[in-house]
Amino acid sequence: MNPRYELAICAVISLLAGCASNKITTINNLNADGASLKQGRYINRYPGNKTYPYSCEENCYPPTDDIHCESDMEQCQYRGKNPKLTTHSGYQIHWLGHASFEIKTPSGKRFLFDPVFDEFDWPVNWAFQMANGFERQSPKSKVQNLSDVNAVLYSHLHYDHFNKHDIALIGNKPKYLVPLNFAKHFDRNHYTIHEMDWFTTHLVAQTKVHFVPAHHFNSRIWVPFLYNDDNQALWGGWVLEENGKTLFFAGDTGYSNHFKDIQRQYGDIDVCLLPIASYFHQEYEAWYRYVHTRPEDAIAAANDLNCKVTIPWDYGNASWQMGDHSSHSALFRLLHTLKIIETDSQFYIMNEGERLFL
Repeated sequence: MNPRYELAICAVISLLAGCASNKITTINNLNADGASLKQGRYINRYPGNKTYPYSCEENCYPPTDDIHCESDMEQCQYRGKNPKLTTHSGYQIHWLGHASFEIKTPSGKRFLFDPVFDEFDWPVNWAFQMANGFERQSPKSKVQNLSDVNAVLYSHLHYDHFNKHDIALIGNKPKYLVPLNFAKHFDRNHYTIHEMDWFTTHLVAQTKVHFVPAHHFNSRIWVPFLYNDDNQALWGGWVLEENGKTLFFAGDTGYSNHFKDIQRQYGDIDVCLLPIASYFHQEYEAWYRYVHTRPEDAIAAANDLNCKVTIPWDYGNASWQMGDHSSHSALFRLLHTLKIIETDSQFYIMNEGERLFL
C-alpha cells in the first residue's frame, strides 16, 4: 500500500479508535511455582477450605484514645504513638489512601502501587451513585510530577485498584508492570507494559521487581450482567528489592500459606504493606474473609513474612467501604488484636496522605 494512503487511513482510524499500539512483554514462569490455569481461568495457589491462626469473636472494636473520630469510627485520624523504628531500609512511603502508594527506593526511583486518584471508572461510579448515593472521597494527598514516575505496578483489575482514567494522567513514560493477561485492559497509547507471572522478576534501573502470589480473584465488569472476565487475568502482590532491602505490597488478599512461600523465596521482609479491611459482611462474611485479610490475619501474615515493619492499609476516610463497619473499624480492631497476638513486627499506623522515611 502507498505510504501516504496508509498514513491517511491511520489518521482516520485514530479519530475513531486510535492507531497507537502498546509495547507488551510477557514474563512467564516455567517452573512449578508459577500461576496455574483451570479451564482458562487462574486459580489461587492454595484453594479450598482454610483455617486461620486467630479469630476475634467478641468485643473486637473497643474504644481507644489513639483514634479521634467525628462520629462512631467514621472520619477519623490516628493520633496514637507509633514505635521508634529500628529498621533502616532506605525506602520512602507516601500513603495516598486505600491501596494507593507512592514509593521512593533507596536509589531514588519512584514507583506507584495501584494508583486510583479520584472517582472510579465508569460504570462503577455511576452504579454506586444511582444505587445508594455512594461517592468515593478523593485522596487528600496528590502525587507530584507524575511524568517522572519510573514504574506503575498493579495488583489486579478491581475498580478500586485499577483506574484507566488515572493511567491517562500518568502517561506513557513510566513502565507498567502488571499480572498475566492484564495488558488488554489498557487503552492504546504507546504504553510499555510487562505482564508477569508469579515469582518472576523485572529490573527497573537497579531495583529488582518481583511479582508474587496473593489469595484473591479478578474481574472487570464492563457492562453489568453482560460481560465479566472472571479470573482470566492473574492477580498478586509485589516485592521491591534494592541493596538487599525489601518492600512488600500484598495487594488485596486473604490469608493463606502464600505468605510463607514469599518469605522462603526472598527472606525476611524489611517493610510490609498489608491490607486489614473489607472482611466484614453479615451475609457473606466467610467469603469476604476468604479473599481479604482481617486485622488478625494481617498480623499472622506479618509473622509468616517476618516483617520488620508493617504498615496497614485499606481503612481510611477515602477508602472504598465494601465489607467494613465503618471507615476506621478495621484500625480499631487491629489496635485491639495487637494487644492479644504476639508479633515481633513493628506496626506503624499512618493517616492518609502521610509520608514515612525508613
